[in-house]
Amino acid sequence: METLKQEAIRVISKLPDTANIDDIMYELYVIDKVKKGREAAERGEILSIEDLKREMQTW
Repeated sequence: METLKQEAIRVISKLPDTANIDDIMYELYVIDKVKKGREAAERGEILSIEDLKREMQTW
């Protein structure tokens, strides 16, 4: 399994040489959000489609 550091290096290395700090920070942000989402799903912290639709109606 890939460590967080390895994943960050892999993703950053795929960015073009013209990438700036904002591009790098965005990629790291996405990695973090996906990781946290997967962990939440593993804990069973998910919404059904019906629950999500009901929640969206309150927006």
